[in-house]
Amino acid sequence: MSELTKTLYFVLGAVVMAAAAVIADPSGYTPDVFDDQGDVFFADFTDPQAPKTIEVIDYNQATATATPLQVEFTDNKWVIPSHHNYPADAEQRLAQTAAALIELRKDRIVSDRVEDHAAYSVVDPLDENAASLAGRGKRVTLRDGEGNVLADFIAGSKVEGKSGYRYMRVPSQKRTYEVKTEADISARFEDWIETDLLKVTTADLRRIVVNRYSINERLGRVENRRTTTLVHDDGKWKMGGRTPNADAISDLTAALDKLTIVDVQPKPAGLTANLKTRSGIKPTMENFRSLQGKGFFPNPYTGQLLSNEGEIVVDSKDGLQYTLRFGEIASGGGAREGSEEQAEKEAGERRYVLITVAYSADRAKRYEGDAAKGKELNEELRNRFAEWYYVISGADFAKLRPSRAALQRG
Repeated sequence: MSELTKTLYFVLGAVVMAAAAVIADPSGYTPDVFDDQGDVFFADFTDPQAPKTIEVIDYNQATATATPLQVEFTDNKWVIPSHHNYPADAEQRLAQTAAALIELRKDRIVSDRVEDHAAYSVVDPLDENAASLAGRGKRVTLRDGEGNVLADFIAGSKVEGKSGYRYMRVPSQKRTYEVKTEADISARFEDWIETDLLKVTTADLRRIVVNRYSINERLGRVENRRTTTLVHDDGKWKMGGRTPNADAISDLTAALDKLTIVDVQPKPAGLTANLKTRSGIKPTMENFRSLQGKGFFPNPYTGQLLSNEGEIVVDSKDGLQYTLRFGEIASGGGAREGSEEQAEKEAGERRYVLITVAYSADRAKRYEGDAAKGKELNEELRNRFAEWYYVISGADFAKLRPSRAALQRG
């Protein structure tokens, strides 16, 4: 037998033994050329400061729609293009996300089958050819300042029984991995913005007036008007000499302290200018159409601004007076992945809110507050509030306009 023949027999024997091993344990066999288990996901992504754009696309199975959120660094500031370039508070969150993704590794291969994508919730939310609406994940894309892709992946469901692990897939590949990651990549608008909207704490509050009423648009009149005044004095809240219900007043003051917006709509430039300059709302057709479309009704003769669902007026110790007017039901929303607390906040109908602020040195003196601080904050907030209609959750809306009966001691 020639040496060549012997060599061929040895090679054939090795192939047979390898095949037998696959038959005996098919799940444990992966050809080395395809085995990237343990590798980093994005080897060229090494600088956590490099991302200048992040796009997160979530999927709402109930409405069968993809919900995009984009955050971008432009003109030396972070904005949210998907929400009318609203200012973002993104630098720290994005840096933390980037740092977590740089270290991201393909810890374990779980499947190479397209048919398994839905089971791991790694179906691309933008895939129009997917047979099912279920099993779609959250697609995340990071780009640098030149638009080059630094990272692009689909985050799937959490791995059952393994804290901190979830399934993940690269959109252009079939393979699904199990990975350990601390990346907190939210598609929620409210997670990328300044969270302290009013910049007021419960300790700052001194007087709250709840004006409950509704507008009969057909007859053009105010109906069901009921006003309740709450005053904080000597460390206690009083309501006409009585002590209000502790739970109700706690819900109300906490809602003011932690008020979170869930969406925004820009006001027309002319209306914004009116509100920034204290000149009052000018009776233009553009202003009227914009306001009435959101549930707010200016009186051209008196200058008074009414709203669909009443208002709440709040005095702070530093001389600020906030007016929150509650308008029409806002479209959008719907529950997405999150905690029970978040699901509770999303319950109910989201509502447009128009917020204005005014400052009085006499008010600051009366409440023994910091007049200089109040005056400075007034300038900041007046300019911010002038540009936007805010949208709040149904849960916050309910807490901010309690009935007199709810506020009475029960």
